[in-house]
Amino acid sequence: MKIAVLAVQGAFIEHEKKLEKLGAQCIELRKKENLEEDFDGLVLPGGESTVQGKLLKELGMFDALKESFWQKTLPMMTTVILLHFLFP
Repeated sequence: MKIAVLAVQGAFIEHEKKLEKLGAQCIELRKKENLEEDFDGLVLPGGESTVQGKLLKELGMFDALKESFWQKTLPMMTTVILLHFLFP
């Protein structure tokens, strides 16, 4: 199983380590182009959600991630940043 981990800010390394320990292959999402890779699930780690939202918009990733949340059946684990996707 390949899991994408949002790696722009927050505790992404800790999430990757735990997922890999469980047998998952992790890829880091650092730029919009990374979203074109195939992956089976998505982790949006905690961090400073205002900063994450700003970075995602600057990197052109915000709308694509929001679309993944609302329109795809992609399994997603998230924490505080979820509020930015549900209530922008």
